[in-house]
Amino acid sequence: MATSGKRISVLTRVRRPAKNPGMTLIGVVGAGVMGVGVAQNLAEVGHQVILVDQKDDILNEALRRLAQNCRLAPMLRGEQVDVSAVMSAVKTSTALEDLGGTATVIENVTEDIAIKRDVYQRLDAICPEGTIFIANTSAIPITTLAAATGRPGNVVGAHFMNPVPMKTAVELIPGVHTSEKTLERARALLAEMGKRAIEVTDSCGFLSNRVLMLTINEAAFLVYEGVASASAVDDVFRSCFGHPMGPLETADLIGIDTILHSVRVLHSYFADSKYRPCPLLIQMTDAGLLGRKSGQGFHSYR
Repeated sequence: MATSGKRISVLTRVRRPAKNPGMTLIGVVGAGVMGVGVAQNLAEVGHQVILVDQKDDILNEALRRLAQNCRLAPMLRGEQVDVSAVMSAVKTSTALEDLGGTATVIENVTEDIAIKRDVYQRLDAICPEGTIFIANTSAIPITTLAAATGRPGNVVGAHFMNPVPMKTAVELIPGVHTSEKTLERARALLAEMGKRAIEVTDSCGFLSNRVLMLTINEAAFLVYEGVASASAVDDVFRSCFGHPMGPLETADLIGIDTILHSVRVLHSYFADSKYRPCPLLIQMTDAGLLGRKSGQGFHSYR
């Protein structure tokens, strides 16, 4: 694992991984933006993490991004992260089978029900009976994902927000069969991660994305129809409504492909035309203009 550091101001607080007496080995499936953020947050509070994805090049990029995120912590969060300790706490693998010794698995794969269902079926066969699965999904109902396993009582949703280490709250979503024990374990882990759990009912899009994805999709239509530029849309939300970020800046942060997947799930689930995906989101995804992670989305980050 790579290590690195950064000089900081004397006013910056130093944060090292906590000595967690209940430390457990936690699996994180999916090494995209969200998976890296979850792994970083877990490592910072003293957990050992196995980060799993399909290819070594994806995992190598994830480790590069993890180190960079830790180095940027003084500027973004006002605290220095012990980069070496965090990096040494995160191991990587291309084999789901390596999660056979984990007590908890947090899943962060693409918002595609077929892909997620396959992952849960495989995890169900690999992981011990007591392992709980925490689904970090932005739209897919938790009960739907739990049905892919033989342990629906051990499945719960936790919709993390990006960037994960900087956010203090998370949507906690029990499925129809989620047990109270699973909920308690999820609440305890989230509290260790510095997250306040806001419990919401299991429904496609939950609370946040029923509103946010509709807003982003409609903002994309404004650009697509030539009503306003992306800069103007975001300026109105920042300057007139006091939002720290406009909807299209938020889309770039989340990832245009992720936004498109989420809108498509909402459209499919509710069969409501208000969730029809804007053609511009489809075109941008096809063109690889995915936002911050690609360097270009509604705005340029190059």
